[in-house]
Amino acid sequence: MFSYPPVGFHFAVTFELFPQTPNDFRFQEVSGLEMLMEMESVVEGGQNRFTWELPVKAKYSDLVLKRGMFIGSGILMWCKNAFENFVFDPVNIMITLLNDQHIPVQAWYVVNAIPKKWSISAFDAEKSSIVVESITLSYQYFNIIGVDSLLTAAGNIAGSISI
Repeated sequence: MFSYPPVGFHFAVTFELFPQTPNDFRFQEVSGLEMLMEMESVVEGGQNRFTWELPVKAKYSDLVLKRGMFIGSGILMWCKNAFENFVFDPVNIMITLLNDQHIPVQAWYVVNAIPKKWSISAFDAEKSSIVVESITLSYQYFNIIGVDSLLTAAGNIAGSISI
C-alpha cells in the first residue's frame, strides 16, 4: 500500500498540568521540535587536510506554541506564576500528530518544559484578526514515540476501561 507523508495541520498538544480548560489543548502552530548534535573540533598532529569533528552532546531548540488568546487558561496561569512569582514548575508535554481519522501517527514527549517567553500579537485597527498568544518554552529533551507504542498504550487504556 502506498502511503503519503502525514499532514502537519492535524495535531494535539497535551500538557501534564492541572488545572486545564478545554481551550488549553488548542494550538494553531507548534515549532521548535529540533535536536542538534554539538561537535568539538580536534586537530590531528601532522594532518593538515581536515579536522576531526567529535560529538559532544545533544542540544534541543526552544519549543514555540501559538494559538488564539484565551482568557482564564491554565497554561497562562502556569506562565504567569513563573514570570511574576519566579515559581518554575517543569511540565511534560505530549505533541501528537494525527491522521484524517484522528488516530496518532507519531508523538513527541517533551520533558521538563518551563516558560521562557510569553507574547501576544500586535493590536491593529486596520486588520480584523484575532489576538495570537505565543508561548516559548525551554525544555531538557524530547522522546520520539512511534505509532506502534501509541497504539499499544491506547489499547491498554481502552482494555482497562469497563462500562
